[in-house]
Amino acid sequence: MMCHDGRMRVDHVSYAAEPDGVRATADRLAEQLGVRAVNGGVHPPFGTRNMILPMAHERYVEVVEPLEHPATDKALFGQAVKAACGEGGGWLGWVVRVDDIAAVERRLGRECAEGHRVFPDGRRLDWRQVGVNGLLNDPQLPFFVEFTNPELHPSGALDIEPKVTISGLTIAGDPQRVCDWLGLPADATSSVIDFTFLAPKGHAGLLSVTFDTPTGQITI
Repeated sequence: MMCHDGRMRVDHVSYAAEPDGVRATADRLAEQLGVRAVNGGVHPPFGTRNMILPMAHERYVEVVEPLEHPATDKALFGQAVKAACGEGGGWLGWVVRVDDIAAVERRLGRECAEGHRVFPDGRRLDWRQVGVNGLLNDPQLPFFVEFTNPELHPSGALDIEPKVTISGLTIAGDPQRVCDWLGLPADATSSVIDFTFLAPKGHAGLLSVTFDTPTGQITI
């Protein structure tokens, strides 16, 4: 089945901060993977802040936590992050980058939300996202993002070329449900990421992520 939403590819995976906070959680993950964590700044519209672990192939891991801010409880993404952190943190979900988010809006019958992040050096990355209610209600489903100024994509947050790649996603869920949501099979969103679907025992959602590193494969 062909998709009519332009190019779709896995953009990043989100990890909800553990009880000791976003920086300590990101540092732990970075140490496991042999990469550096970078301060990604705050997302004012969503009431969240994050750390970035840049990966190869223009991808990244986002470690995110809620702010003490009214926006957190108003925004769907803020609600999802707050709930996941409240349960102790861990994998929150996966995100697909598209070239034409208007086509996704039409297909899903939903309107996108404007997002932006102000980096510590003052630069601002803008994007639009849609489908976060899927993350809240059925976390096996990714949400969709289109970057307005992709030259500031978080994967380029370090001057060095990352050596670590995302090579596998294990999802508790139904591949047909994800295919219906995307408009194409999950594995059509990457040529290098393997998707494994397991029957949910309890909650559906992203169970683990496998990384190829210079010292071998690591699954978190």
